Amino acid sequence: MTLKWTAVVVAAVAITLCVTANVVTGTMGGRPVPDVVNLLAVATASGAGVLAFVADLHERLNGRVTALTEFLVARLNDLDATVGDHNAGFVEGYLLGQGRESAVVPIAPRVRGRRAMIGSEE
Repeated sequence: MTLKWTAVVVAAVAITLCVTANVVTGTMGGRPVPDVVNLLAVATASGAGVLAFVADLHERLNGRVTALTEFLVARLNDLDATVGDHNAGFVEGYLLGQGRESAVVPIAPRVRGRRAMIGSEE
């Protein structure tokens, strides 16, 4: 049983027990049910109701995020199938059409301890 329905059952049982206890003690002519028992039942039912509401919102949000994720994955797969790797083929074809290999230029090593030049240094 999911959290939402468990909370709904707990709220229903708490309200039922509270109403039953008040009806039975009221018809028997005895002392009334203590306020602490009534407050505990109402607090339990209220807390369970809020928990059920939050669990339902979480379930809906999770469904929407799942649907959005599936849509994005399908769209990206569609784009990948449509576009493919045309840019890489274009660059390779261009380089092959030029009839020369591309020159590899090494990046200069980083200079350690850079200094900021303020004014003129001599």
